[in-house]
Amino acid sequence: MLCYWGAQVREGFGLTQPDKVKHVNDGIRCVCPTSEIHDMSAGKYLVGFIRNEKVSILRLRVDSNGHDGKLKMLNLKKEKIKSIVCGESGAVLLTDGGNVIIVNKSTVCTPLKDLANRHVIQITCGDQHSMALTQEGQMFVWGENSHGQLGLGEGRSRSQTPQRVQCLDGVPLAQISAGGDHSFVLSLSGVAFGWGKNSSGQLGLGDTTDRHVPTVLKSLNGKKTQLISCGGEHTATLSKGGTVFTFGSGAFGQLGHNSFKDEHLPRVVAELWGSKVSQVTCGRHHTLVFVASSKQIYSFGCGTQGQLGNGQMINQSLPSPVHLPAEFNDEYAVGKLVAAENHSFALFFKEPGNISAKPEANFSREILTLDDRMIEQWVSECDNKINQVFSSAACLNGSFLKTSCDAHYQTSADVCGLDFDLVQKSFAKLSENKKVMTKVVKTVRGALLPSLNPQEGFTGVEALRVYLLLPELIRVCKQQHRTNTVKALTSKILQLKPDALEVLVNYWSKLPEDCLKDVVKLFRNTSAELIGNISFNEINRDEPKCLRKYLKVLQLVYEVCCRTNNDITNRDFIIHEINDLLDMKTLEVLISFPFVTDTASKLRIFKFLQDPVFMKGLPNLHVFISYSCGNILQINRQSMLEDTMQYLKRGIHSFLRPLKVNFAGEHGIDAGGVSAEFFSLLSQSLLTWEKKLLEVCENSLVWFNSEHTIKEDFYNLGVVCGMALFNHCYMNIEFPLALFKKLLDQSVTLSDLEEISPVEARGLKDLLDEDEEVVEVLFLDFTFKGQELIPNGAQIPVTIINRQKYVDLYVDFIFNKSVKNQFEQFSAGFSESCPVKALKMFHPEELREVFSGSPEYEWEDLQKCATYQRCYPSDELIKNFWTVFFELSEENKKKFLIFMYGTGRVPAGGLSKVTLKIVQLNTPDSDDRFPEAQTCFGILCLPKYSDIDTLRKKLKHAINFCEVFGRL
Repeated sequence: MLCYWGAQVREGFGLTQPDKVKHVNDGIRCVCPTSEIHDMSAGKYLVGFIRNEKVSILRLRVDSNGHDGKLKMLNLKKEKIKSIVCGESGAVLLTDGGNVIIVNKSTVCTPLKDLANRHVIQITCGDQHSMALTQEGQMFVWGENSHGQLGLGEGRSRSQTPQRVQCLDGVPLAQISAGGDHSFVLSLSGVAFGWGKNSSGQLGLGDTTDRHVPTVLKSLNGKKTQLISCGGEHTATLSKGGTVFTFGSGAFGQLGHNSFKDEHLPRVVAELWGSKVSQVTCGRHHTLVFVASSKQIYSFGCGTQGQLGNGQMINQSLPSPVHLPAEFNDEYAVGKLVAAENHSFALFFKEPGNISAKPEANFSREILTLDDRMIEQWVSECDNKINQVFSSAACLNGSFLKTSCDAHYQTSADVCGLDFDLVQKSFAKLSENKKVMTKVVKTVRGALLPSLNPQEGFTGVEALRVYLLLPELIRVCKQQHRTNTVKALTSKILQLKPDALEVLVNYWSKLPEDCLKDVVKLFRNTSAELIGNISFNEINRDEPKCLRKYLKVLQLVYEVCCRTNNDITNRDFIIHEINDLLDMKTLEVLISFPFVTDTASKLRIFKFLQDPVFMKGLPNLHVFISYSCGNILQINRQSMLEDTMQYLKRGIHSFLRPLKVNFAGEHGIDAGGVSAEFFSLLSQSLLTWEKKLLEVCENSLVWFNSEHTIKEDFYNLGVVCGMALFNHCYMNIEFPLALFKKLLDQSVTLSDLEEISPVEARGLKDLLDEDEEVVEVLFLDFTFKGQELIPNGAQIPVTIINRQKYVDLYVDFIFNKSVKNQFEQFSAGFSESCPVKALKMFHPEELREVFSGSPEYEWEDLQKCATYQRCYPSDELIKNFWTVFFELSEENKKKFLIFMYGTGRVPAGGLSKVTLKIVQLNTPDSDDRFPEAQTCFGILCLPKYSDIDTLRKKLKHAINFCEVFGRL
């Protein structure tokens, strides 16, 4: 049954005999044609009906003096029509096969050939423009573009043929709607995009400026919008809970706000609050809504021709009931409301009992998305919809939405709206069928990825979901399918515009931890595989470029993990295959991405950077290091510190060349061992220097003495420390981690204070945890040992509100302000004597270990790394040696390291990184000889002692009297 009311029209539209038209309340007429109406639409000058999949059109009178035409059946041959929409004077039809037919002013029907190969699921019309949505989620527009209503940008007045709105590619659309000269689309997650004419604020953007491209209506984000209807110059939206928002022109009261003013932002129709509206539709200047629970239709807006259906011929700015007979509620259910130019329609369907008899639609208005049923079907038989779904970003982006508690309606730059449990289960199920997965990967690589156009920018954040879904899909692929897919995905990610990339990175930060780990593994393993290819094959010119791209994406993920609290550590990013790749062709790449290298690899890179021969092939790396002549330091043990400072004052040292040390009166040749002992002994001298540059804190750590103000002293201290690091020697000075953070331009925190002053740090932590009353009675102010932390700090009490600021300033004062000049001079000297830019590769913890050595003494590792000459591990001599060694006290074991290597510090990575070769000496007087160490080469010459007691005696003597090179 069809009910209609409004301007005068041919009785019954010709659907039945005039005498069979039923006149009910207030100008409302009802028609029950023999063939039931399945769908209908009305424009300014025509109205169309679908009955038995055939279309009838009736031309409406142009003015009050004219006459309506006759109902005309369109000649559509065998086409079965499922949907009709009317524009101002023409119409667009949609067949059950997804084809589009245009009906012009003369009622001539023409198939739209440009969309012949597309399966269209929705159509809509404005006055002079049309829109179509395909099953794959692409939207096409054609017609007039005087106000930008096509969404194709400026500079085009109209388009005769359908054009794809590319900026909406990837956005999973749920509905399209067109009004007079403006357009709207709605995504599956309730995000509304509008464009076109905005003279009355009908786009809801807070202004009256036309838009030529789709623009997000941000004020509706999170409102769970499920439907949009566009009128002549106003718009209405319906949320999932039944709330109606209207905006745009209010000149006729069509917004329902008890006002005739325009609204430039969406505003709730208060009179309908709590009514749980189920339908809303906009006409030229009036609006209809339907409340299913009460079976009541309401209208508001222009009513001068009776189109409000309440018996009054006036404009109304508040919703009022349409006066339909009460018995309709028992027999019929409202299927569709249509608000037209000056008419209103309600399409009813019989409702036996409480079950609607509305004909079942045998075609879908929704884009294709993945679900369990579809995947089950694919696994059992390779369905042709695979190509459709996996070639469309929109289809994928509309799949796996988090529907619990309507979570996906909160989609934003912070919330992606995906259900990752469902994603993982679905893709795991999909991977069970090898044939299906092969087809899926082929489609993704051949169609989906090439279709992504990130350089065009993105209109809605939902378009970025595909970049979260593809890593999960690739994870379940066979290895042979992964590489090329990851390569293509990587390129697309790096082509994203900055605003889109920022959102994607933010999504990564919110991923479930297992999913984020999958992303890390994907790009780390792909990088490792490529490194393997580069290492063992002739290098392809493009491979280092490709590696750089993988590492760029991995770096983005690494930075995410650094900012978030999760179980993903620095170790999860390390690519151990890099050790096979340290050559001239790849070193530049690796320096740029130090987070994938372990400490040992960074040390190797650091050493490469000091090799002039190696560096000749890397002209681009001059920013990391430079070279000049060598250095020889003649020094006296008794005046080591003074001699060193005098040497530095002479200014003859070329810092970026290796240092060779000669101790006066000694015959040792410096191949590394003499320098190692020099810096070890110099460290002790610096700590006991009468100038007291350094002060010992708790836990034996040292920090700058804020009372010492001679700049040159701290500069020279920095120079010495930098020289040691550059020459791969260790300083026996226990600086806190804070120093290395500052050298790497990283911030210090309360945890750093805890390292040098646990008591102070504990007090500050307690302050942050105390109740307000306790904080107040502490009587603290913003001072530190009489110095104000901020201007007028002595007058500002510490409270529960500002205590965090106090703690931050306290820590900042200790590590920064109080030693500002001291650190600046130290850093300047350090930078002078060591290529700090290259040191940016290291984490603070690694840099401290490289500077001071490892704090871990795993003595068993020393035995494991030992090699032997002229003897075997099973020999009695070697067994006795290790027995005696492990008997030594901790102090004597460290003395053994000094004896062997010139320093008691353990290299970065532990004792497993040292070289220890034990050479058996076979001489007649073995029991009279002491063990000898070739310090620079890690060689221990061990006489073949007759028994373990002799070995014990001689070894202990050797390690305790080894201060002078060239003699014991």
